[in-house]
Amino acid sequence: MPQYAILVHPSANRVYAQHAARLMRGELLALDELLLDGRLGALGGPVERTMGGVGYLVVPAPDLTEDELRVLGNLSSLLALFELRDDGALVPLDVQRLDRYDDDLLTILKYVGKTNEQLTRLLLNLTAAAALPLEDFLGSRVRVLDPMCGRGTTLNQALMYGWDAYGVDVDRRDVEAYTAFAERWLKDKRLKHRVSSSRVRVAGKNLGRRTSIELAASKEAYRAGDVQTLEVTQGDTLDTDRMYRAGFFDVVVADAPYGIQHGSVTGPRTPSRSPRALLADAIPVWAHLLRRGGAMGLSWNTKVLPREDLVEMLVDAGLDPLDDAPFHDLAHRVDQAVERDLVVASKPR
Repeated sequence: MPQYAILVHPSANRVYAQHAARLMRGELLALDELLLDGRLGALGGPVERTMGGVGYLVVPAPDLTEDELRVLGNLSSLLALFELRDDGALVPLDVQRLDRYDDDLLTILKYVGKTNEQLTRLLLNLTAAAALPLEDFLGSRVRVLDPMCGRGTTLNQALMYGWDAYGVDVDRRDVEAYTAFAERWLKDKRLKHRVSSSRVRVAGKNLGRRTSIELAASKEAYRAGDVQTLEVTQGDTLDTDRMYRAGFFDVVVADAPYGIQHGSVTGPRTPSRSPRALLADAIPVWAHLLRRGGAMGLSWNTKVLPREDLVEMLVDAGLDPLDDAPFHDLAHRVDQAVERDLVVASKPR
């Protein structure tokens, strides 16, 4: 039987690197279930193996189609993909990624509290796969909302995939830092783009300030109308359903606050170590913005909010959590105070 070997990408975050192969295994099994009709899991699924002193994820599989290989090629921690032959030889395969831009879009911006880029890609992959059929995952224009976008890690990953990225954050400094970075990066790359700013007002109330950017990967694409949208609003996430119409987004993805440093509340309430109150208020707002069949993906600290409690919030908001086996092996340690997990829920059609 043909086998494929995935070389795991080294992570600058040493703690995350310890879990990367296991997390990518869970990611692949989930994508297999959502996009590939369970073909890989039926054959036993991927296994971790060390060859030549280097860690790989080995996938027993029948000959994969081009689209199936593209799914493998976009795994969050994949560095290289090989065909593993019976004699042990590793034959490198061309990896077709969704990536449209140079990877410094994801890596150049550094700041305290930044979510690991590989974790961001993993969560976005799983959430989009829950919302889209295979052909749309690999080739459609997707609207992604990060309702607590911070300095834009998720927005940059969505742009990288060629999707439209929308963000909301209450912290003016974070929003200004991110929009300044985005404009500087586009100028440095000499990418055709247009920037506009405006106030967001609804029923006479000022909800925040918005920066909108239209951009394209090339001048030819811009002229042809193949233009992406990047839109960031400085405002309260609980007002997001007043900023956008119901059903506007295909995917909502957020890295929930872990505590004080990440700003676990918005508005006039007293800061709290737990994101429980914020998520209880915000999840119904975000769910309202999802189209039917869309999906929401959240990462959060299980030490301050048990998984079953967050799943209950998603159910109360009318969403269907994906709570079977592949989604139960994604928890991992971040530091002494943070044990991070991921959950994905879909909106009924």
